[in-house]
Amino acid sequence: MTATRRAVHPALFRLVFAAALAVGLTIPLAVAGTLSASAVVPAAVATRAVKMAATRHGTPYRHGATGPRAFDCSGLTRWSYAKVGKKLARTAQGQWKRSIHIKSKNRRQGDLVFFFHGRHAYHVAIYAGHGNIWHAPRPGKKVKKVHLWTSQVRYGRVR
Repeated sequence: MTATRRAVHPALFRLVFAAALAVGLTIPLAVAGTLSASAVVPAAVATRAVKMAATRHGTPYRHGATGPRAFDCSGLTRWSYAKVGKKLARTAQGQWKRSIHIKSKNRRQGDLVFFFHGRHAYHVAIYAGHGNIWHAPRPGKKVKKVHLWTSQVRYGRVR
């Protein structure tokens, strides 16, 4: 018997992929040129990244800083994920481009929370659960956990 490869309709693939992400499944899909659900960071790793961000509570903000003694927003997310073995892009926009975009109803601890101006992500944080985020807010402030003050954000899951 010879196995044949059948094309999967893109809409069906997106539906199955989104459903798998929503429940945290890892599905090995070998689709050329398309990401599979197995490319997503497991929930346990994402939760460890949140715990790493929490260890930097009170660290001062400094533009362009990547830690561990000072951070800007993307420096904090990058450092936190590096501590659990994942490499992120340097900027909020770069992290947005390389993350898997998810709906707010599917967010989980460790997902990245992006703030936009038009099409540009200008700020990023780590979702801590229960409507809270860890972030490095701005000059003169320190890394802290706060309740998310707006619904005008987008979410990305680290690959």
